[in-house]
Amino acid sequence: MTLTIAEEVVLLAYREDTGKPIIGSVELDCALAGALLAELAVRRRVDLDGTKVVPVDPTPVGEEELDAALTRIAEERRPRKADWWVGKLRADRLRKRLLTRLAARGVLSEQAGRFLGIFPTTRYPELDPSHERDVRERVESVLAGAEPDERTAVLIAVVHAAKLDRKAFPGAPKGRVKEIAEGQWTAEAVRKTIKSIQAAVVAATAAATAAATASGS
Repeated sequence: MTLTIAEEVVLLAYREDTGKPIIGSVELDCALAGALLAELAVRRRVDLDGTKVVPVDPTPVGEEELDAALTRIAEERRPRKADWWVGKLRADRLRKRLLTRLAARGVLSEQAGRFLGIFPTTRYPELDPSHERDVRERVESVLAGAEPDERTAVLIAVVHAAKLDRKAFPGAPKGRVKEIAEGQWTAEAVRKTIKSIQAAVVAATAAATAAATASGS
């Protein structure tokens, strides 16, 4: 079973036992949307022209969420900034769809319940730990000094932007995480993509947090 980068972020962001996220909803949702953009860039379907996302190849990749995002980008009337797309994609129940699909594939267990006996809630404990284990082994190998491939570098950059790295990999060297997240190991084109997506996740998270604070005041 091949997971998308966004699905890998989900596995790292949810506790295996309680099935609850270990970071805030805003940070996680922005990270997942950023992961979609990043994977489209890794698969050479979009490019980043400065700060804007530009479609370069409309050919479907054969994955539902990625293809839906690619179609939206291709149909947009004018190029938009990466953080604009992160904001749009995060607001479309992306996380719920990813969780439901992982549950349907037997990776997670979907458990409905009620908080305080009143408010409906759903937990997603891990059902098949092999997938998260594979992701962790790949990331930990890179953090220990191995040469990263593009997908793993993007995953680390997105996780770092969402401040998930300190909780998912508490023993990871901060300098190594920063080195990978800034793309210092790779060619300029890939470095540009990684840094732009990382900046977009940070910017979209800040904007969403500010909007939530304003609406609650």
